[in-house]
Amino acid sequence: MSVVIGLTGQSGAGKTLVSQVFEDNGFGVINCDMAAREVTEAGSDCNLELAKIFPECFDDDLTLDRRALGSIVFADRKKLDTLNSVIFRYIDKLLDEKIAKYSIDYEYVLLDAPTLFEAGADKKCDIIVSVTADEDIRLQRITARDGLDEKSVKNRFASQHGQGFFEENSDFVIRNNGESEDAVRQTIEIIDKIKEDKIGNKNK
Repeated sequence: MSVVIGLTGQSGAGKTLVSQVFEDNGFGVINCDMAAREVTEAGSDCNLELAKIFPECFDDDLTLDRRALGSIVFADRKKLDTLNSVIFRYIDKLLDEKIAKYSIDYEYVLLDAPTLFEAGADKKCDIIVSVTADEDIRLQRITARDGLDEKSVKNRFASQHGQGFFEENSDFVIRNNGESEDAVRQTIEIIDKIKEDKIGNKNK
């Protein structure tokens, strides 16, 4: 069975860069954002269930308006929890299928999952890596990347775990406050350690 690594962290911390480094070093990467898009395709069972709760976010063929939904749930923790309770049930089954499939071809499988802990997907992982950065840096990155206003971004931040949570619940933490080269260096060091530990366990 493959070693499953969970990659998570704060919005705007740089998970995409770190995920790419893992992929470049031979890890099979499962993008959980894409898995969420799969289960919320137009007309899906998940959308049918969500449309009963958030009807204003769907059109007649059950196509989800993701930005409208985001603006609602990131401003209301209770609504976010309601959304997650539905969507995570569908994602959980899909992730099990993807992990089994990727394990055929890859010795190491990475779950790139912004909501790893919220979804309970951390229980599928042997190792957890988190990416964090200072709030002002993350705010600057997201407003530039997504074109969102500062209030919307801060609402998103408020709905997520803080840096301390990730430090306490991760095997490795990448601090990405500086240049991308530094984040790449930290990631490669972690990859080397993961592979060394796997070899060490084989030799026991």
